[in-house]
Amino acid sequence: MMPPPFVHDVVMREEDDFEPRFTTHEDLAGADLLLREENELLRVKLLVRPHSVPPRRRRPPARRLARGEWLRWQVNYRFSGYSLDWTYRLDTLNVGYGPAREDLFLGDPTHHVDERGTLR
Repeated sequence: MMPPPFVHDVVMREEDDFEPRFTTHEDLAGADLLLREENELLRVKLLVRPHSVPPRRRRPPARRLARGEWLRWQVNYRFSGYSLDWTYRLDTLNVGYGPAREDLFLGDPTHHVDERGTLR
């Protein structure tokens, strides 16, 4: 049986001079992520933010990871508020399946999904 999932969230914002802020969560609540084990594979699907630019009418399918594999999924957004200022966001999700070394996410991923779009 696998240990429960956890999230290590790193956020860098322009208004904080891109200083990294770290939090960890013992569950996937609020992670914008669907995980499901099936047939000894981990099915991973990133959920995107509604009402963002660029619109994503077609999205890549979920990816399946075998034990020891990992996935990097990247997606970017542009939002506008009442002030008509734009806010830009880049999410990079790294997911490993099974026991992992501390430096696992520093190398090349087994699978890579790039959903970055043009933000005008």
